[in-house]
Amino acid sequence: MKHKIATTRLSFPSLFRTATFGEQDTGKYEATFILDKVKHSVQIEKIKADIAQLMKEELKGKIPTDKICLKDGDESGRPEFEGAYTLKASTKKRPVVIDQDRAPLAEDDNVVYAGCYVNAIFSLWAQNNQYGKRINAQLDGVQFAKAGEPFGEGGIAVDEFAVFEAADDLDDDEINF
Repeated sequence: MKHKIATTRLSFPSLFRTATFGEQDTGKYEATFILDKVKHSVQIEKIKADIAQLMKEELKGKIPTDKICLKDGDESGRPEFEGAYTLKASTKKRPVVIDQDRAPLAEDDNVVYAGCYVNAIFSLWAQNNQYGKRINAQLDGVQFAKAGEPFGEGGIAVDEFAVFEAADDLDDDEINF
């Protein structure tokens, strides 16, 4: 069940190298897409309908929400996900990653990053095997749409530091910011 989402915010992208969890390589490329509950409401409802259909036809019943790729961001505890749903998609094969003009992008281009807006293509599928029952999203491709405020780029502003001429001559308790 293929879906296309336009201008969605990108989070936790591992599009050029496989993701790691802890110190372990997952062997998968992945990304989380942030779907605004208002702006993407039509697409969210279509995704929910397809998930319900997969649960009914493929899994023969309901499964816990933590086993579904679509999650309510208001329940995540992450401020950047509030007012949105998140959808995590992954693939073992490197996904297509392109620019606005459909030219291929490489990691060194530094165009795609956590916080930018992308167009995404993914397919929903039901997992029912020895590892359990889940509704997953297969990541097919990502197209850079526009710049956005980067996530995780916090830090200290330069003006928080004092100007020193000879800091070597000062005792630690004499340095005041």
